[in-house]
Amino acid sequence: MLIVRELSKKFGGINAVDDLSFNVKKGTIHSIIGPNGAGKTTLVNMITGIYKVTRGEIYLQKGDLADLPPNNDDIKDMIHGIRENITNMPMHKLVHKGVCRTFQHLEICENLTVLENIMLSFNRFMSKNIFLSSIRSKKITENEQKYEYEAIKYLKIFNLEEIIYRKAGSLSYGVLKKIEIIRALSTKPRLILFDEPMAGLNPKETAGVSQIIKEIAKDGLSVILVEHDMKMVMQVSDEVTVVNFGRKLANGTPLEIANNEDVIKAYLGTKYVKN
Repeated sequence: MLIVRELSKKFGGINAVDDLSFNVKKGTIHSIIGPNGAGKTTLVNMITGIYKVTRGEIYLQKGDLADLPPNNDDIKDMIHGIRENITNMPMHKLVHKGVCRTFQHLEICENLTVLENIMLSFNRFMSKNIFLSSIRSKKITENEQKYEYEAIKYLKIFNLEEIIYRKAGSLSYGVLKKIEIIRALSTKPRLILFDEPMAGLNPKETAGVSQIIKEIAKDGLSVILVEHDMKMVMQVSDEVTVVNFGRKLANGTPLEIANNEDVIKAYLGTKYVKN
């Protein structure tokens, strides 16, 4: 789904990310872990166009590799044809490509209701016409009603239907985290990036968000997860990339990573024992 090739980011003389490469497979949860300051959020910000890439390229899959015919001499050209270079593409354009994200620090409009916050994510699907909007034409109102229904449907899935019309600023941190995830899902993405979704959550809230992320991947979405909760990472991930000082330290399954001596020395501190 995503190919990251030799990605680098410099801030002055500091290499925040240095020659980093990895692939994210379709329909999997790919976690990015590492110490504080390792470059994880910088990496997410480059993938999502918030930071300009100093060097390297990012490719997003346009088609399905399974659709390619076997034993074809032009196979390399065909594979290239289903990849799109999204390097330095801004977020408002990436969302139209099926890429969205959540933030380490909540980006919720606290003065809006829960429903209004979710409605923001349907902007790319809704009819846009200044004149028709100003006169509240039937086309505009029907379009709004359609996506209001969609928003309520998402909120019911997350058992938040009782707070639909409450102001977001009056809600708990854990509930706001769920709203941000719903808002990202409402863009109907193919790839979703979570930047420390467990930060600030209690154990019950962490378990709930973990289950949500697993269900997302079951539905065929690809997930990039940046997270410090190692128990959660080991339980939900299909593949893990470890970053240290901006460079890739290791890549593999959760079990391989948990028992990698270099990773233990640099980050984990001890081998992971599965309960």
